[in-house]
Amino acid sequence: MTVLFISVVIFDGWIDGSLTASTTDNKNVQGTVFCILIALLAIPAHLELSKLAEAKKLKIFAPVAIISSILLATQSYWLQFIELRQELVLPVLLTFTLLSLFIYQYLNYGTSGILANCGVNCFSILYLGLLSGFCVAIRIKFGLWPLLMFVFVVKSADIGAYSFGTMFGKHKFSPKISPGKTWEGMAGAVAAAMIVAIGFAAGCDIMVWWAAGAFGFCFAFIGQLGDLAESMMKRDAEKKDSANKVPGFGGVLDIIDSPLVAAPFAYLFFTWCS
Repeated sequence: MTVLFISVVIFDGWIDGSLTASTTDNKNVQGTVFCILIALLAIPAHLELSKLAEAKKLKIFAPVAIISSILLATQSYWLQFIELRQELVLPVLLTFTLLSLFIYQYLNYGTSGILANCGVNCFSILYLGLLSGFCVAIRIKFGLWPLLMFVFVVKSADIGAYSFGTMFGKHKFSPKISPGKTWEGMAGAVAAAMIVAIGFAAGCDIMVWWAAGAFGFCFAFIGQLGDLAESMMKRDAEKKDSANKVPGFGGVLDIIDSPLVAAPFAYLFFTWCS
């Protein structure tokens, strides 16, 4: 998966000319391949979230939720070549999404469970669509190397947390949500994230070393909070994993949970550094 992801991002940068550039102004349209990847991931992610919702007798309207999430996630991409007022795009998308949910609910379920169904659909669209949109925004505004830095810092923190937690974990980090997480694992997450962040900053000239160290430290915690957020959903649905499609992980949601929650904060951090 790591090799595939790197290959997609590098190929994406090669196509739009940002692979070897310090800025992303080589071509007017950036991030096409990465945008397609995000759109494709939205489909299995929503289907997995639908399974969790069904365990609580909630209905996610897959056609509306998937299309709305893809539009939200890719809005930064479309704005590169469609003349629209940026401040109006999000309100208009959310308005039409809400109206579509009401229409779908009425046609398929009438007035039965409207608050619960529309509520869980709004949550799924914001969780998978709005948050992943910040990943696309990072790629388009800041380029492929900051995107790779962000993803690898967050996922390295996951690896560090698992490794240190398995070897040395004794003190529980969040026993009510995820009993396997420990403070020792958290220390491993911080160490791994800071090393990767400083390495990216030094090798790709993204930011100064001390800012990279702060980036790694902060996103080790933010990434773990993203993992805990999905764990809360799985615990509520009484499921160990969101699916069993990815050996060693579970489902797509179990892979993207940390970057999803961390993406808005990464966008703000890169904005501050620039």
